[in-house]
Amino acid sequence: MPISFKQTSMTFHLYNRELSYIIKILPEGIPVQLYFGAALPDRDDWDYLLEFAARPMSVNYSLNRTDMSLEHLRLEYPMSLSGDMRNGAADIRQKDGSRIAEFVYESHEIRDGKPSLEPLPACYVESADEACTLDLRLWDEKIQSRLVLSYTIYENRPVICRNARIENLGSEGYILDRMMSLSLDLPDDDWEQMVLAGAWARERNIEVHPLHTGVQSIYSLRGHSSHNYNPFLCLKRRETTEQSGECFGLSLVYSGNFLAETDVNTYHTTRVSMGIHPYTFSWPLQPGESFQTPEAVLVYAQKGLNAMSQAFHGLFRERLARGRFRDEPRPLLLNSWEGIYMDVDEARVLEMAQATADLGLEMFVLDDGWFKDRDSDATSLGDWVTDSRKLPSGLGSLSRKVEDMGIQFGLWFEPEMISMDSDLYRSHPDWLMHTPGRRISTGRKQFVLDFANPEVVTYIGDAMEKILDEASISYIKWDMNRSLSEVYSLHYPADQQGTIYHRFILGVYALYDRLTKAHPEILFESCASGGARFDPGMLYYAPQTWTSDDTDAVERLKIQYGTSMLYPISSMGSHVSAIPNHQLHRLTSLHMRFAVAIFGTFGYELDPLALTGEEKEEIRDQVRFMKKYRKLIQFGTFYRLQSPFAGTETAWMVVSEDKKQAIVGYYRVLQEINAPFRRLKLQGLAPDRLYAISGKEEQEYGIELQRAGLVLTDASASENRDGRNEGDYLARLFVLNAVD
Repeated sequence: MPISFKQTSMTFHLYNRELSYIIKILPEGIPVQLYFGAALPDRDDWDYLLEFAARPMSVNYSLNRTDMSLEHLRLEYPMSLSGDMRNGAADIRQKDGSRIAEFVYESHEIRDGKPSLEPLPACYVESADEACTLDLRLWDEKIQSRLVLSYTIYENRPVICRNARIENLGSEGYILDRMMSLSLDLPDDDWEQMVLAGAWARERNIEVHPLHTGVQSIYSLRGHSSHNYNPFLCLKRRETTEQSGECFGLSLVYSGNFLAETDVNTYHTTRVSMGIHPYTFSWPLQPGESFQTPEAVLVYAQKGLNAMSQAFHGLFRERLARGRFRDEPRPLLLNSWEGIYMDVDEARVLEMAQATADLGLEMFVLDDGWFKDRDSDATSLGDWVTDSRKLPSGLGSLSRKVEDMGIQFGLWFEPEMISMDSDLYRSHPDWLMHTPGRRISTGRKQFVLDFANPEVVTYIGDAMEKILDEASISYIKWDMNRSLSEVYSLHYPADQQGTIYHRFILGVYALYDRLTKAHPEILFESCASGGARFDPGMLYYAPQTWTSDDTDAVERLKIQYGTSMLYPISSMGSHVSAIPNHQLHRLTSLHMRFAVAIFGTFGYELDPLALTGEEKEEIRDQVRFMKKYRKLIQFGTFYRLQSPFAGTETAWMVVSEDKKQAIVGYYRVLQEINAPFRRLKLQGLAPDRLYAISGKEEQEYGIELQRAGLVLTDASASENRDGRNEGDYLARLFVLNAVD
């Protein structure tokens, strides 16, 4: 059992082969953290790690404990304004105006397995022996409330999942103004913080900076996790690289407003907290009610950033994503969006579908523009009925005609949005989220449906299910193309308006839950104007996410590299698009676009009717390659080798579980003149195995490829005479096969 409890010292030790997390209950009933890091052997107590000192201007715990201040303890779940001068994990506004709370140890339970957090998404186990869970029950006598801190440690993963739940068992209500999922105190500040930041079309770029005194944070106040910041941060030692060094990552399994905050005090200790953003959060908790925070995932690694990422990849791919598509290679598809946009015509769509089948692909996806009067982005959202002008035979007939071609049919929806020019708005103007008497902002000429209102969620669910029942649909692309503003629900009274952001996301989860359970045969891909809701909460319902609206191969190097810091390759929607690229107008070869896009779920986003005969043959070869290797690519062990944020070269690779096969991707954006010789050191191979390498005559041992490297020497563009694809925007794929 990876959690031990020592009654004499009142100490809990959460541990496995890779990490230890040690909690002690002080005599005053306060839970403190003694250690978090690389695995330690179990023992009866670690009291030598307790440190107390009287400090000038510190608030002492009591007259009898002048050497003890909550400000200088590593608290498991600190309360605001209760003697700890740092930002707390919870802020409870009580009827008498007080915000003081003091939760002390009441009891605990250690059990095998991991409970669910419904209605919230969370990681899970398939058998009880995979993990062990500690529930620390804390009690505040004055407000008669119980706080349950839950910790799950996996047996064979360097992972701890944390959440908090508060139960009001008293006779008076109060208001939660802050309720974080995790607070983690560290004894030093010798860390660099890594975050994934960006904007539309340049999501999840890697940014790193040393910690400094004060608060540094990332957040979203947009109603979704956002293009701007991902709900993830990593603390790494300055010397940590992709292959070596200590680091840990934190990720929030949540899709709404969030705050991830690192606070360094003037004694050089660090507090990390993560959870729902308190600025837009105010939750009344009446007697008998409880509130559950989202889950925070903590991953520890001693062997560099790749090891941290691989732990996240395995957890999210195997114990967060669910359903049949969790373990199945994803279908190779063609999406109509960049081919025809909203200019949907049944005859043209069927021609495109036939061309898709002729290329050897497995699915045709009809994107935006198929529903009633949807001729522009200013109309029709909410009216989920087939446009008979564009599809006179109906969606059911169209889908069956596509299937008769030997491929599957997919469809685009944007369920959470409404257009003012729609039948739905004319019938239910009160369902548009807005603040009465105030200007209503718009984004992409559309507005937000009040998904905090269960009636709205039910209505949209009924409309979508009617479409799914009448047509044969194997895939849904679920889009969300604007952020929330003027957040107010006419369905709730004034004292509940601080709950609406959270209730909105719960409504989204409820609809996902309904549809995925009713239609387990459908593959769902989440999307939010590209990557604005690429977060673990979405992966619980949809095992893949459209990574970015930017389909340019060069920009996708950074986007996919950064995304891989946390998310598995099987979760990344990635397509080959037309040139000139529709976002940047850049010209790249079909080969480069393919070589980048295969490190994801893979597909095409273009008009197949506009392809030349030569391009069609090349695509058929690409499709055959992907069918042969997609299981390896989507479910193998992924390694980042060379960062696009450090120069004009990028390299990564994926290795099969048995280490018999690997694929290396190498990309050079700009050709250098008279360039130096280059070698690329590989990772993850079996050292004593001999590998045959595509495009090379010699065979090499894994240890040679890892230590000496794969030779990548290229002649300069001006001296190149051997006919290879040199120059700018170069891409090479190397397939490695172990020689038996």
